Amino acid sequence: MAPRGLTAVHARPDAAGARPAILVLPGGGYARQADHEAEPVADWLASLGIHAFVLRYRVAPDRHPGPLEDAKEAMLHIREGRHGLPVDTQRVGVLGFSAGGHLAATLSTAAATGNQDLDVPAAVPDLSVLCYPVASLTHETHQGSVANLLGDAPPSALLTALSAELNVTPGTPPAFLWHTADDDAVPVSNSLNYARALFAAGVPAELHVFPEGRHGLGLAEGEPGPRQWTSLCAAWLQRAGWTVSPAETATAG
Repeated sequence: MAPRGLTAVHARPDAAGARPAILVLPGGGYARQADHEAEPVADWLASLGIHAFVLRYRVAPDRHPGPLEDAKEAMLHIREGRHGLPVDTQRVGVLGFSAGGHLAATLSTAAATGNQDLDVPAAVPDLSVLCYPVASLTHETHQGSVANLLGDAPPSALLTALSAELNVTPGTPPAFLWHTADDDAVPVSNSLNYARALFAAGVPAELHVFPEGRHGLGLAEGEPGPRQWTSLCAAWLQRAGWTVSPAETATAG
């Protein structure tokens, strides 16, 4: 049985064999789920030949480790294959927006839930796409996300453990990040510092900072500058071998 709140969108076009999959984590400050960062994003990934799974993870009043438990359960479910889709279990990634980007980054840096059945290597994605993420809980963070996830006055050790830029290792998966320089909700330093940590650890990463754009753009259709992120990300995924090639598309047709 699928974990609660998890829905799947089959890859299109139908390429032969197992396809990569990406878990989509919408934002919402750990208070809600942003619909425009959920199914529309899954449809876009499916158009690239990638199976997409949208997770409506727990939010306030539920607190840590609830959302992280949900995300790890979803990752393991996708790899185990009980959903029936032909997934390449060695190519399972994550894509998150804002607070969902925080959840994606903590998955990528193997943050602990305290449940030994979930805190396993298979719960770590093989790559991540982070869209204006709340990457840090200690430096220029989004305080609403912190309060909703951890409550008032959380211990400093927990804030550090859930600040992705402080927990990058050489084993952290490659990442594609994008942000806007004038984001007044989640400062661009969140993406800059996470990318810097990846570079320092020798982990491949690609970062795009657009001069203008409000927080929470999602696919950013019709937005000069930020709307380019989907084509840039698609090219990055293609270089990684995750998208359907023109030859595969022709064969499937």
